[in-house]
Amino acid sequence: MSEELHHADGDELQQHLAEVQTLLARQKLVEELVHRQEMPRHALVEGLVHKQHLAELRTRLEHMHPADVAYVLEALPLDERLIVWDLVKAERDGDILLEVSDAVRESLIANMDSHELVAAAESLDADELADLAPDLPHEVIEGVYQALSVEEREQLRAAMSYPEESVGSIMDFDMVTVREDVTLEVVLRYLRLFDDLPDHTDQLFVVDREDHLKGVLPLNKLLVSDPDTEVGTLMVTDFIDLQPDDAAEDAAKAFERYDLVSAPVVDAGHKLIGRVTVNTVVDFIREESEAEQLAQAGLKEEEDIFAPVWDSVKNRWAWLAVNLVTAFFASRVIGAFEGSIEKLVALAALMPIVAGIGGNSGNQTITMIVRAIAMGQVQPDAMRRLLRKELGVASINGVIWGGLLGLAAWWIYDSAQLGLVMTAAMTLNLLLAATAGVGIPLLRQRFGADPAMGGSVLITALTDSGGFFIFLGLATLFLL
Repeated sequence: MSEELHHADGDELQQHLAEVQTLLARQKLVEELVHRQEMPRHALVEGLVHKQHLAELRTRLEHMHPADVAYVLEALPLDERLIVWDLVKAERDGDILLEVSDAVRESLIANMDSHELVAAAESLDADELADLAPDLPHEVIEGVYQALSVEEREQLRAAMSYPEESVGSIMDFDMVTVREDVTLEVVLRYLRLFDDLPDHTDQLFVVDREDHLKGVLPLNKLLVSDPDTEVGTLMVTDFIDLQPDDAAEDAAKAFERYDLVSAPVVDAGHKLIGRVTVNTVVDFIREESEAEQLAQAGLKEEEDIFAPVWDSVKNRWAWLAVNLVTAFFASRVIGAFEGSIEKLVALAALMPIVAGIGGNSGNQTITMIVRAIAMGQVQPDAMRRLLRKELGVASINGVIWGGLLGLAAWWIYDSAQLGLVMTAAMTLNLLLAATAGVGIPLLRQRFGADPAMGGSVLITALTDSGGFFIFLGLATLFLL
């Protein structure tokens, strides 16, 4: 990577962000001061100050990698984000749009005209353009499509035809192919014709005249072997290949399991149509992880931290409504035992402990199950086995920690019966949490829904209401 596009590490990235924020704040402050002053040629002075700060900011941005510029844009409120975006060189717009989050990309595209969008899109390869296409206006896609070559049009059409989260949606078409009947010397001369090899090229793909994949030639073998050796002699025929309709999640597992850098993608007739590289796999894993974290809380990826209030409200209202209903139900459970609480005030102090511990335990269980589902380790018929294991864990934890809390309740309130009720309620609520932690994601998976969506919300609702009911019900039966 050239110095102008130096990729920053974590500390440098924070430093870049701080410098950009400082320049923006300085520009705003100086402009306000100049604007308040009464002086000749006020507009000229204000314009010169404005240009000076923007020039300094532009210079700073030119030395940053597109991914680092994307990080800065995501960390700025909308007004400052648009100032920075206007200073980015036009030829880098497409690369940066690919790097930013979906929500930030929408805000940037909304403030670009059609000519700017077409210019940004034309700088991208077909596979990159396919990633950006869903967010672009139809007329922009049409304009870019007309400017592509016949081969690029076919690649774009193919890339956009594959479903999201399939191998076809993350593959690229930039690769090097060779024939098996040529020598390594010929291959080396061929490679010298390139200005640069495609990113993450660790192997060349050996194909016949109809582009059927015959094998792969690792670069390390190419470099250390006799130049007079034919490719067919050295090529590897036992390799991992993918098909475009395979799940991208399965491809990610293959990359992790076999330490792949790249893998060929072939069609049903074993013709080479593209490749998947480790950088796209890492991006896919990161995006899936972020989506899963948001889904656990019932959120979608569309929300940006600086998004308009109404957009954030629309993103959050559905699961908040679910929370409202479940919270009201929990309050009715407590209301049903008002008489018991009035007779034994200790119940009011102890019941949040039962509900809280149950919620934490349930979230631990559901996190483990969702992770296992994502890694393909859980089959739909595994509920009984998983439930038996988690109920065993919950029973042991209930006896140990519930017993300790029971002893504490006995010591504080001088009531052995209250301590036993506390232990029993804790154990039963942990068993409820384990059942819900296993059942919720597996049932959602069985019915074709996202196993992670709203898991934390549902677990908290069940363990709150269930915990209150179990604890107060036992107390009513045995203490009053």
